[in-house]
Amino acid sequence: MASTESETTTFYQNVVVMRHGDRKDNFDPTWIKTAERPWDPPLVDNGMARAFRTGRTFRTILPFQIHRVFVSPFIRCVQTASEVVAALCAVDVEANAKSSADVIKFDPSKVKVSIEYGLCEMLNKEAIRVDVAPKDGNFGFDVPLLETMFPSGTLDPSLERVYGKMPQWEETVDESRSRYKQIIKALADKYPSENLLLVTHGEGVGVSISGFLEHTTVVEVEYCGYAELKRLMTCKNGSTTAGNFLVLTKSGQSGITYFD
Repeated sequence: MASTESETTTFYQNVVVMRHGDRKDNFDPTWIKTAERPWDPPLVDNGMARAFRTGRTFRTILPFQIHRVFVSPFIRCVQTASEVVAALCAVDVEANAKSSADVIKFDPSKVKVSIEYGLCEMLNKEAIRVDVAPKDGNFGFDVPLLETMFPSGTLDPSLERVYGKMPQWEETVDESRSRYKQIIKALADKYPSENLLLVTHGEGVGVSISGFLEHTTVVEVEYCGYAELKRLMTCKNGSTTAGNFLVLTKSGQSGITYFD
């Protein structure tokens, strides 16, 4: 950063937007019949393993450190984030580690994690079947319980969420897409000097491409697929100005397919 107010310095802020891992109801159709929360499926074991692998991939290929992780309150996203954060914070890991259970030692100071309602699933029948959604529109997330799933010491308890409550059930597709674009920018603006990972849903990852790359249509986001964005930050006279986001992910990379 600038040592005097007259100097101008620049740097890039990086944002990675990631989909959750493999959800249980897509592999066990009978699960919904007995589930207490059929609208909130957890990950299968392979989904947990995929999330952990993705976290290790981030450490290997990303040319920057992730400072903060923001997470949708749906349990599949919380579980995904927990595995990714464990991989990012790992100091000592089994040689053939497949999940956070194989992390022998980790450094919780490396990353801070928080739940953000604005990253939640589209709250409409296009994303959640009417017969599965809660009848009163209350998704009943026990946030304190969800927060215990993150690796010890990584939770930021002082954070104030951008969205103080869940969006309303039956938001339109356009409204949800506007929400995703807004929350990506709002979180980046709130932490301009930090690199962020946002763990969300397929539509949110899609918007991270189409919302910042004109005339683009995203056709597929695989489990744990992710998009990379960056923007130029300029510091001068004690203030910081943000440039426009650039989409770094090409179609066919990182589990995302799109066309323009």
